[in-house]
Amino acid sequence: MAFTSLKVDEEAHDLVIKCCQEYPKGIKEAYKMRMTVAYGLERFWGEQFRLKGDKAKYWQETWTKLVEIMSYAGIEIPNDDVSSGETAAIRDMAERLWAFPQEQRKVALAILIQLCDSLVWWTQRYKNLIPEDQNDDDN
Repeated sequence: MAFTSLKVDEEAHDLVIKCCQEYPKGIKEAYKMRMTVAYGLERFWGEQFRLKGDKAKYWQETWTKLVEIMSYAGIEIPNDDVSSGETAAIRDMAERLWAFPQEQRKVALAILIQLCDSLVWWTQRYKNLIPEDQNDDDN
């Protein structure tokens, strides 16, 4: 088996920079993301529906990045388009995640932990790039 770098740290760096530029009010979510990993893929994925605005966008971007990283590793995480907000589509996606093979789930969670750890690290470095009035907790 050959080693393949998934560039998790680089991907996290780019996500934090994007968040600073495009949705700065979501920057503090990295810490919450790291805590949520312990509850599993389904709950991590579902957080985007609880939040609004910048915060929801950051969670969505992070989930999409995880799916992309895992595809490089040959693991296809379910990622249905649920932007319609239809409860049936959301329920189907959650069920697909609950049925996700256990061995692949373990690998995906390990990578998600690394991704979130890196997000936190880069957030600590770059949070001062955001104007103070944009770095508040409004939703």
